[in-house]
Amino acid sequence: MYGSSSCSLGLSVSREELMINSTHNITEPDKEMANIVTSVCCVVLAAVVVVFAQRRSQQGAKIQYERIGTDVTMQCGSLDSDASVTWKVNGTDVKARQALEGPRLILMEVNLSSNGLYSCFENPNGERRDQIVLRVGTPPKEPTVACRSNTYPKGFYCSWHLQDPTYIPTDFDVHVKHNQKSLEVQKDAVHKNRCHVKFPELFSTFKYRVNVTAMNALGKASSAITFDDYAIVKPDPPEKVVAKPIPNNARRLEVTWNSPSTWPDVENFPLKYFLRYRPLIRDQWQHVELSDSTFHTITDAYAGKEYIIQVAAKDTEIGTWSEWSVAVHATPWMEEPKQVISTTEAEVIVETTPSSGPPSAKPRLGISGSSTILCSTPLLLASLLLSLMW
Repeated sequence: MYGSSSCSLGLSVSREELMINSTHNITEPDKEMANIVTSVCCVVLAAVVVVFAQRRSQQGAKIQYERIGTDVTMQCGSLDSDASVTWKVNGTDVKARQALEGPRLILMEVNLSSNGLYSCFENPNGERRDQIVLRVGTPPKEPTVACRSNTYPKGFYCSWHLQDPTYIPTDFDVHVKHNQKSLEVQKDAVHKNRCHVKFPELFSTFKYRVNVTAMNALGKASSAITFDDYAIVKPDPPEKVVAKPIPNNARRLEVTWNSPSTWPDVENFPLKYFLRYRPLIRDQWQHVELSDSTFHTITDAYAGKEYIIQVAAKDTEIGTWSEWSVAVHATPWMEEPKQVISTTEAEVIVETTPSSGPPSAKPRLGISGSSTILCSTPLLLASLLLSLMW
């Protein structure tokens, strides 16, 4: 590094860098830039060292979970009840409402700002005797659970969430039963609050029961739902919706789409579709329900008006409609207006555009024709005089 700056955290300039510095002519702006880079590197390294030291110091600390709004007591190791100690949080004095009872620190009505690394030191030597990581939160409430089959008849998935945050680590335990038998539950690779279950049989008369338990260090709560397999069937929206104008038809639009790629067997479990469309100038939708076709021709569009179009899908016999597809826009075909040429423009074209055909046998009227006649008159007179003389 160039310049006289150095990092107090132990960075030094190598011999090779000193040789480069002595053999090259370094300008003042280069030195200033080098000093800035060195300072930034030192700041970043210092931050990394602080974070590493904090994590290192927390490795030997025990974690204490407490409920928001309660009074919390922390014990400084195994010191006797008459020991005198000093407490710090994250390396600074504890400023929260507190009380000291020998080796114990009592925090009043803790909240989220009470979180931190608490260290106790025995007086008078100031030797650290214990460390506690305080995590403040709440026990979970009953989770909200929902199940859906968008891959019928392969299986279904269930998802869950908490209405209120707990602020501390919370795990979920999921159990699925069908006909008194527990089914295998597979965690989703992307969504942490989702699992997948395969249908053990089709057209079953037995209901499914899904129980989800939320639990953390402060408590637990459960929710359960029961359903028939056909009640949770809901496909994903149709894909690749395309709307195009039809040539020479001012009121028609051709709409095509694909079945959802997640639906595994369209042949044996066909889908029906619901098309809706409207011009942008109006709020009211028009609807068309189709059996199993993946295209439709709109025949009552307003000429020249832009339309918005969406499609939904549903199993032909069971379940509910999907969400609407991504909206597409299209405008019916319009005839291009014919170009109208004014009289003035026509005259300009005649005067400035040379004729591509053969020259006319008749003389042209105008200035050029008059000039020709005037120039030929003296010649005629001269010819007449010569004939008289002879």
